[in-house]
Amino acid sequence: MSLLQAIFLGIVQGVTEFLPVSSSGHLAALQHFFGISSDNVLTFTVMLHFGTLIAIFVAYWKDIVDLVIELFATLKDLFTGKGLQMNKNETRRLGVMIIISTIPTAVIGLLFNDLFESLYSSMLFIGAALLITGTCLWFAERKGCGKKGVKEMTMKDALFIGVCQSIAICPGISRSGATMVGGLLSRFNRPHAVRYAFLISIPSVLGAFIMELPSAVDAASSEQGI
Repeated sequence: MSLLQAIFLGIVQGVTEFLPVSSSGHLAALQHFFGISSDNVLTFTVMLHFGTLIAIFVAYWKDIVDLVIELFATLKDLFTGKGLQMNKNETRRLGVMIIISTIPTAVIGLLFNDLFESLYSSMLFIGAALLITGTCLWFAERKGCGKKGVKEMTMKDALFIGVCQSIAICPGISRSGATMVGGLLSRFNRPHAVRYAFLISIPSVLGAFIMELPSAVDAASSEQGI
């Protein structure tokens, strides 16, 4: 992969990551177009995930700080026998819902990781997945949004959106698009659907970064003959 190709792929990642158009699908298609083997871009992919995390932290830093503070307060309540107290405040309820949404994503991602990786070489699948993403977004937009916010969302909603996010591990299925569709179908109001979609991306993107990092380090060391 040349420097120019890397810059171009990085620009595409930056533009598409926060739009409901599947950055992974576009990157896979471009890699195929450039003739770049997926085996040769592992380190680059890991760094893209790292860049995505930085962007999300910058955009939602206040929410993240509030959630981390509330996490420690929740752990304190649990260890002192006060219980979870999920409805103590909106931040705690939001944090619990994010954890619930992350569970199906983690389970499905780990169980079917090899299958998802094999799909990156199928341009036919990626093209079909991009069409599915667009169709689902169109349907959700036609259906409209509801009025539910953090207080009104349920564990069932969180699990459903988590499943939507896990499906988006497939290349061509937009993660933000799938989770926003899940939020709109769960009757979230639009601001909450968008905010929740990006907040639940943090554990999944961080998890992908951590899982891929050792392999990326090994690949980089092999290329340099270390």
